[in-house]
Amino acid sequence: MKRDKKEITGCLDILVTQNEDEFEGITTRWNEVLIHGDPQGLRSLASLLLQLADLDQEQVVDIPIGAREHIQLRPKLELSNSSTAEVIIGRLDAKGTGTFYDNYIPKDKDRTIE
Repeated sequence: MKRDKKEITGCLDILVTQNEDEFEGITTRWNEVLIHGDPQGLRSLASLLLQLADLDQEQVVDIPIGAREHIQLRPKLELSNSSTAEVIIGRLDAKGTGTFYDNYIPKDKDRTIE
């Protein structure tokens, strides 16, 4: 994987929205991340995700032990001009140790972290 080369082709738009709903006097707030693209844009994002997943971090010399490989996608560069946030997609497992970062909580609390 070429670390500084983002291969997003086609159209890819990533938006963060803040939502609010009120029901019976209780207000609920949440954020959503919306990822939209044309077929070429979605395929190029999928390709980057697969490259990141398949990368052998142990073989990358400029990642220190304990660090995690990541891809940075920025509005007006790799993403559309209408994208509202910089997006960092990264590995959860650290090079050399395989550990996850401390604030990670698995969705299934009974599942052990591999």
